[in-house]
Amino acid sequence: MQTVMDSLKEIVDVNTILGDPVETPDGAVILPVSRVSFGFVAGGTDQPYIGEQEKNAKDTQSSAETRPFGGGSGAGISVSPVAFLVVRQNEVRLMPVDSNAIYDRLLDLAPKLLDQLQGTVSRKQYTEKPAWAYDGGRNNH
Repeated sequence: MQTVMDSLKEIVDVNTILGDPVETPDGAVILPVSRVSFGFVAGGTDQPYIGEQEKNAKDTQSSAETRPFGGGSGAGISVSPVAFLVVRQNEVRLMPVDSNAIYDRLLDLAPKLLDQLQGTVSRKQYTEKPAWAYDGGRNNH
């Protein structure tokens, strides 16, 4: 079991989850993000004696010491891509691989959209005076 666990540690390292960075010509850095799942199972059993062998085993030693043992172990690993982490200038974006990620995309863009709307409203307030604004008493409405 120890050998299998040590082999799994060698296979699954931090570079498996966050892959090697790739730099694009425009200066963006892309990091692949993966999901790593693995399972491990081990088991064993004592085989019962049948007939004459069982009688002989009881005569010589306790049956637990003389019964044949059977066992096995196994492991499996699955690595699947989940997303790409894109770092460009002052912006970090997570781009999921899943095609049903429209909600994630909307949530990602919502703060930018709100900032742009607030900026537009703020500029309008300071650049345009409403008709009822105080104009020094020249035109009292």
